[in-house]
Amino acid sequence: MFIENLHDDFYKLLIGKRILLIVNYDLDAICASKILITLFKFDNMLYSLIPVMGRSGLERAFNEHRNDVKHVLLVNCGGGIDLVDVLQPDEDVVFYVCDSHRPYNVCNVYSNGQVQIIGTADEDDRIPEFEEIFQDSETEEEQDDDSGQENGSDSEQEGETRMERIERQALKRRARRKWEQKRDEVMFQYTQYNYYGRSTALTLYELAWKLCKESMDLLWFAIVGATEQLILGKIESATYTLESAKIQAHCSRLMNRTSDQSVHTTVKILYENDLHLALYRHWNVQDSLKHSMYPACQLKLWTARGEKRMNELLVEMGLPLVQARQSFSSMDLTLRKEFYKMLEGLADKYGMPDLIYGSFTLQYGYRNRFSAADYVYSMIASLESISKEKSPEQCFLETFDSLSRLSKPLLETGINKAKQMLNVIVKQLQSCLDMHQVKSAGPFLYYILQEENSFFSCPYGITMLAKFVLRAYVAVSRNRRAIQLPLVLSSVLDAERGLCLMVGVPPVSLDARNLFGRAFEEAANKSRVMISQDSFEESIIQIRQNDQTKFLDALTVVLS
Repeated sequence: MFIENLHDDFYKLLIGKRILLIVNYDLDAICASKILITLFKFDNMLYSLIPVMGRSGLERAFNEHRNDVKHVLLVNCGGGIDLVDVLQPDEDVVFYVCDSHRPYNVCNVYSNGQVQIIGTADEDDRIPEFEEIFQDSETEEEQDDDSGQENGSDSEQEGETRMERIERQALKRRARRKWEQKRDEVMFQYTQYNYYGRSTALTLYELAWKLCKESMDLLWFAIVGATEQLILGKIESATYTLESAKIQAHCSRLMNRTSDQSVHTTVKILYENDLHLALYRHWNVQDSLKHSMYPACQLKLWTARGEKRMNELLVEMGLPLVQARQSFSSMDLTLRKEFYKMLEGLADKYGMPDLIYGSFTLQYGYRNRFSAADYVYSMIASLESISKEKSPEQCFLETFDSLSRLSKPLLETGINKAKQMLNVIVKQLQSCLDMHQVKSAGPFLYYILQEENSFFSCPYGITMLAKFVLRAYVAVSRNRRAIQLPLVLSSVLDAERGLCLMVGVPPVSLDARNLFGRAFEEAANKSRVMISQDSFEESIIQIRQNDQTKFLDALTVVLS
């Protein structure tokens, strides 16, 4: 069931209780949990925070604490699985689900109160009606049939012959089969695509606002969560534009507080048009252009011809190569101030009409100025810098801490890691295209990465590479259908165990809805290949390297 009144039906009920806070390993969830913990501290509430990577982690976290807590808050996890069936909780345990993954599991939607979904249902969710998927009279009909068979003589005495009773039962079974067939069709339409709803961080910031406990820092956490959805293509740009308009209203209200003069001197959140250039304020212009997906694919910057065209763009902007190759902060002051206007004026001419977008910038002190996109790239790199020396939990906590303005060194370290990550992605992209490693399976494209690379053994890294490869392939391909084809990318996860990570991304021409979650499941059933769909991102699976060919053949049949 959905909770619309977050104050009375959610937060107020948690005050004074001990809370188990289970958080998914993604940026939006980290931002949302940062907001929640700030609210909990206001009211001196007890909580335990546990990051989880998948369904098995969720089950393990709950089972370890099931005897200690009765209120479980799930952030960007749990919405897509039947929580009561999977976790088998006691009747007095209540789950509060704040999850941007869609679609929701219908058992959670129509729960009698043990599972409560924070927020409201959108029209785009198209949740089936209760009567279409559940039938209250199921057991009564079966009991009626059974009693009819046992007491056939009684029925006949009441005027119903044996033949009439058999016909009545046959009609019931026929109606039942017809209803089940209709239910299967409805559920297939509902679960066919995976996509994302509103940012969880934004939803929880509005809770803070209604509690009159909002601040510039909490608003910034929400902005970073929403920006992550845009940069990674989880939502369409039009949806982001609508959300940014609401965020601007919050910015104006907080900035215009007459009683809080410190806001004007310490922290400012500015809304301004920005460029889809990764980390350009902390890099140099030339490298930022080459490592940003949109301009790199529009200009084909991995080719000699593309690099020549980039140099022509820089010349026409009046930006010398010497300036373009040094750090942005070291560029001539006049060029730095005019950089945005110069590039904006030439974006359409060079085939980059969508290079400009509305963005938010955090400014505190005199020299600290970071865009929301800077935070996103930094946090992605920090979250996925897992190694033998650094556990996933340590990466999570470092990423969590990097949101704080007091942790600027962590943010800057993440920015440097992000540059390395983008550099590895572009090198892999160039190698892939030069060696023509993107193949067509008919209804989809696929690319199998043979070398093991730590950057592509994590969900964010492999997804970013897959989206970059697909857009770049479409830019250079002569196949007109390429723009309508999705891509499956496989990367080595553990060479010793023979495991690989596989991700599916939607076509360039379509919206953010992804069909691979359901398609992977059906292909596994058809090919009888064992896959692990443990991640909350259903379009990401683990599979054995030896089974890849067989699995892709079955996927071709499923999508044909």
